[in-house]
Amino acid sequence: MSGTTATIAHRICPFCEACCGLELTIADGRVTAVRGHDADVFSAGYICPKGVAIKELHEDPDRLRQPLVKRDGRFVAVGWDEAFADIERRLPPILAAHGRDAAAMTIGNPAAHKLSLLLYGARLAKALGTRNIFSASTLDQMPKQLSCGLMYGGWLSIPVPDIERSDLLIVLGANPVASNGSLWTVPDFRGKAKALKARGGRMVVIDPRRTETAELADRHLFIRPGGDVFLLLGMAQVLFAEKLVRLDKLTEHVAGMAELEAAVAPYAPEAVAARCGIEAAAIRELAREFAAAPRAAFYARIGSCTQAYGTLASWLVDVIAILAGHFDTEGGLMFPRSAAFAANTLGKPGVGRGIVTGRHKSRVSGASEVYGELPMGCLAEEIETPGTGQVRALISVGSNPVLSAPNGARLAAALEGLDFMVSVDIYLNETTRHADVILPGRSPLEDGHYDVAFPQFSFRNHARYSPPVFAAPAGQPAEWEILLRLVAIASGRGAGIDVQAMDDELFAADVQRQAGPAADAVLAALAGRRGPERLIDYALRGGPYGDKFGAKADGLSLAKVAAMPSGIDLGALTPRIPEVLRTPSGRIELAPAVLLADLDRVRAELAQPEPAADMVIIGRRQVRSNNSWMHNLPLLAKGPFRCTALVHPSDAARLGLAAGSRARISANARSIEAQIEISDEMMPGVVSLPHGWGHDLPDTQLHVAAERPGANLNALFDENRRDPLSGNAVLSGIPVRMEALAER
Repeated sequence: MSGTTATIAHRICPFCEACCGLELTIADGRVTAVRGHDADVFSAGYICPKGVAIKELHEDPDRLRQPLVKRDGRFVAVGWDEAFADIERRLPPILAAHGRDAAAMTIGNPAAHKLSLLLYGARLAKALGTRNIFSASTLDQMPKQLSCGLMYGGWLSIPVPDIERSDLLIVLGANPVASNGSLWTVPDFRGKAKALKARGGRMVVIDPRRTETAELADRHLFIRPGGDVFLLLGMAQVLFAEKLVRLDKLTEHVAGMAELEAAVAPYAPEAVAARCGIEAAAIRELAREFAAAPRAAFYARIGSCTQAYGTLASWLVDVIAILAGHFDTEGGLMFPRSAAFAANTLGKPGVGRGIVTGRHKSRVSGASEVYGELPMGCLAEEIETPGTGQVRALISVGSNPVLSAPNGARLAAALEGLDFMVSVDIYLNETTRHADVILPGRSPLEDGHYDVAFPQFSFRNHARYSPPVFAAPAGQPAEWEILLRLVAIASGRGAGIDVQAMDDELFAADVQRQAGPAADAVLAALAGRRGPERLIDYALRGGPYGDKFGAKADGLSLAKVAAMPSGIDLGALTPRIPEVLRTPSGRIELAPAVLLADLDRVRAELAQPEPAADMVIIGRRQVRSNNSWMHNLPLLAKGPFRCTALVHPSDAARLGLAAGSRARISANARSIEAQIEISDEMMPGVVSLPHGWGHDLPDTQLHVAAERPGANLNALFDENRRDPLSGNAVLSGIPVRMEALAER
């Protein structure tokens, strides 16, 4: 370090849903140290290896810093005006000749962690005017969003465990020690789980693998992959049959109780035990223990969502919490009250329009729209299939579906057949290599940040803002400015639009529509701000804790939040029924008709002989590699090779597999090769391979990731197999064949 005085900057980590507060030491214009921010009101100093890697992301030589345009099959670096001129020359003629549905848009996981992408991506989707919108939500979480939308009336009204006051926590198909929550923002889950046990509480984990979370638990139960719905129906039946239901204060706020009881009646534990692989007595014990606990919460996530009954399983988790009296009460499942952007804090409380699905269907498979999206698994066929509405142009935003979606090889071939593709991305990766133009965003450290979505799922209410740590390079637009130029091109206004004026115009239109007669006063109160910061200020000031644009002196504004580098603690979760509800009935809908009808599939499966499968495969998340874009950072890539196929010793012996050897894993007429790791943490008959690997495709620029590319688990899966209600891909419990490969 030179003689330059070091300074301290604070930052919200952009790598995962934990959203931890970081403390960065800056000297000579560089990050010299990263640690947890002890005073952060939300994460209290916790940090995992991903947070430390923010320095490497900022400095990564593979991160793109200027636009790339494909010329004669090769990418060349160009200026921003040239890149946008190329887009303007090629995209509008496609829309004019073939209609708005000739364009599609994909949105990936990083967009949830970039303020500009999340807030302005919706503007681009609207400007495109296409029905072909696809996102990572149909690869991991749409079942939970749909079930909660049906029950509570809002797509993001998702109750979370009040872990700091729970006496019992049941975790199903989730590994929050690795993920720090998912649709549950809970930094340092390990510490909170240990605190639960220290105060006399218990944790039960149900998973086909004895995960890092299960290692902390008082009890671990193996469950057959895909069997969650059978376990949950059995538990719900026990609560009714043994008269353990206690709605208490919720009695007047629920609808469909009689229909629910009748629907679950056929599923006694004895009827479902074989399908979930858990003995009937254990199912009964679990239901009784949950009902008897003074304060208990039930949490299920990716493992429960990425299966054929994802929406039913997501629904039943909440149903069981409601029936057992552990809902909207301390220590149970509770709704956060987000300071900004939460639809369930706006409008008339306690009643609303609810949600609507199926407003249109995909052209080829007829898959229903859910939350404005079509299933990601439909994208390839929409590009390949000729006819009116064929997708001919694609805009991808922080999205890498060639690795994250089922049968990426088919999708990659389809992308090559597009007339035109634009990617907004910081990497030349397995998907963006197919683009004609790549527009890179800034480093996270060059942008301001406020978490738009995650406070809606947080274990505690809070508000935090991170200003930019570094100035952006000269001429580098912010991602919101990039997206607005694309909006201008898509809407026929041209790439030369005055972006600032356009932002003013669009924002004023939003305020006029939402604030009515008060619009002028609101706009005056926000004068001087632009871009995402104006949207944050608007949402904070009009939110449940806001200053109401000057009418409430002690309320929140962006200025007030930004003045507190450690954030503002808004307190523990509090009961929100009925205020949080936005259903037309003003009640919790326990028995939505579409869910009861889907039980026909469950009944039909129970009537059939048990399927015989030699092995089935599941994914897994890891602390250092939750998603594919993290594999290019040396800090996260170093250490033991993590893309291994975990198998139980008995399966290894039966199949002739040795630790460290390689095996071929086959399904759906496709195969991959993976390195074997043997562990009794796996349920016999189940193999686990982590998600997001497969960095061995040509023409990418991910040098660290390519050194140990791993195997792409998703390459095995059928893109047409999905939960019929949510459209979510089925990525768990798929039968596979494994065979040992000779030593190389």
